[in-house]
Amino acid sequence: MRVVIAEDEVLLREGLRHVLDTDGFDVIATVGTAVELDQVVTRMRPDLVITDIRMPPTHTDEGLLAALRIKKTTPSIAVVVLSQYVQRRYATELLQRDGGGVGYLLKQRIADVPTFTADLRRVASGGTALDPDVVSVMVTRASVLGGAVGTLTPRQLEVLGLMAQGRSNAAIASELHLSEKSVVQHTSHIYDAFGLPVDADDHRRVLAVIRYLTDAGEARASRHGP
Repeated sequence: MRVVIAEDEVLLREGLRHVLDTDGFDVIATVGTAVELDQVVTRMRPDLVITDIRMPPTHTDEGLLAALRIKKTTPSIAVVVLSQYVQRRYATELLQRDGGGVGYLLKQRIADVPTFTADLRRVASGGTALDPDVVSVMVTRASVLGGAVGTLTPRQLEVLGLMAQGRSNAAIASELHLSEKSVVQHTSHIYDAFGLPVDADDHRRVLAVIRYLTDAGEARASRHGP
């Protein structure tokens, strides 16, 4: 798998290169700015791009904007953006892409190399990876504000969190030590509670759940706001 890394901090950039090289990825280029990222992607057409969200010159959202451009112009290239902080808005912007092949992870996830590289491979194969901390913020916000999330059982909340991260039914079953049949029953209840159509496509079901959590939270926040 051919990978391009965009990260302005040299130590982290080289650390990522080492982690991926060791795990069998083919890192074909590393860059330090979003401008360089655009150029190298156009020239080399990698399978996967890993980019920091905050890049020079303003260190705001240049990396995210580059990721969105890449997915718009070349949807076949998978993109994972890395952030130091939980930013729900960044996650939802990235996940608005119609196809899969997108991920939003916190930099602290890199320390868990097996999970991190598994997430990268899932995204590269067309799936989705959303950081557990971002999912937790969304679920907690929706739960506090009331609505359908508040009707879910603790086990269904666990399943919901893993669904939103982009996990398949098989992966959820393995994580929670359940049968796949039980997971299907829990996901069906979640869809019913949210009023969402059942969709077998992993990315589309992630998108549906994230949209629900985001829209429900924003709608209830506006009703309870000043």
